[in-house]
Amino acid sequence: MTTSKGSPVQIDPHEKPLSAPLKLSFDYTRSVGPLLSQFFTALRERRIIGVRGSDGRVLVPPAEYDPVTYEPLTEVVPVAGVGTVVSWTWQQFLLEGQPLDRPFAWALIKLDGADTPMLHAVAADSADAVGTGVRVHAHWVDEPVGAITDIAYFALGDQAEPEGPPVDLDPVAIQVAPSSIEIQHTASLPESTFLRALEEGKLLGARTDGTGKVYFPPKEADPATGLELDEYVELSDKGTVTTFAIINIPFPGQRIKPPYVAAYVLLDGADIPFLHLVTEIDPADVRMGMRVQAVWKPREEWGLGIDNIDYFRPTGEPDADYDSYKHHL
Repeated sequence: MTTSKGSPVQIDPHEKPLSAPLKLSFDYTRSVGPLLSQFFTALRERRIIGVRGSDGRVLVPPAEYDPVTYEPLTEVVPVAGVGTVVSWTWQQFLLEGQPLDRPFAWALIKLDGADTPMLHAVAADSADAVGTGVRVHAHWVDEPVGAITDIAYFALGDQAEPEGPPVDLDPVAIQVAPSSIEIQHTASLPESTFLRALEEGKLLGARTDGTGKVYFPPKEADPATGLELDEYVELSDKGTVTTFAIINIPFPGQRIKPPYVAAYVLLDGADIPFLHLVTEIDPADVRMGMRVQAVWKPREEWGLGIDNIDYFRPTGEPDADYDSYKHHL
């Protein structure tokens, strides 16, 4: 691999692509509204409620709007914690986050007093113990908080567990639902080349046969022509701020206290800007055209990621002329 700035870089096409597990997770927070607030508040007291629709059916879990007339529904109806399995499937192989730590059944359960079934887990020693028509009852967690997971699972039998006493707390108004997915991500050849270069402290862009735009990070093909980006170019770690935003609102996972600046930086020699942090300057003084340079983490902290660059800081050079970056906004 050559190291001169702005020159083509030789890549071994036989090098295997990178592959690693990728886990995406976040907490989804929502307000539940007046009807579902009653549903979740009842769960906190080990009770289950539904809502009556215009056709007389009791819907569990309660629907906020009538499936027939689409009007808001308000008539709350208590139902039993006992019901009948309508359909089911056996979960032999467990996944992270499931309600039981042993094989179990997922089942649609029509509770006594309800006209629609609800989905939940049924604990059973084997698949032979579960079937359509089997009677089950809700088994509650020790300390309900006002969520569907207050029902730990449904157990076999139609002997209902006792309801809890009323709780002197505000109604449940907010639900926080953790969401996550984990996949094995295999990078493309351009992505693998880009990441391996970062591990060596180099910034690689790519273009088509010495012509066309230099894309950073590299893509599989030039979006304008569809031609393969087959020539890699090592770029400078200096660039120009094209556009930016001042972040003033805190959110989970922030590693910098607001206010701070997230800016699109057009590296010298590139035609596509990329997003990164700009610090060591008052956010109010950041501007389009400002010249910046990467501040790298210590060498021993480098890995396969763009976060090897901790942030960008002003170089003190005169601002770039608008004409030099106006086509890259």
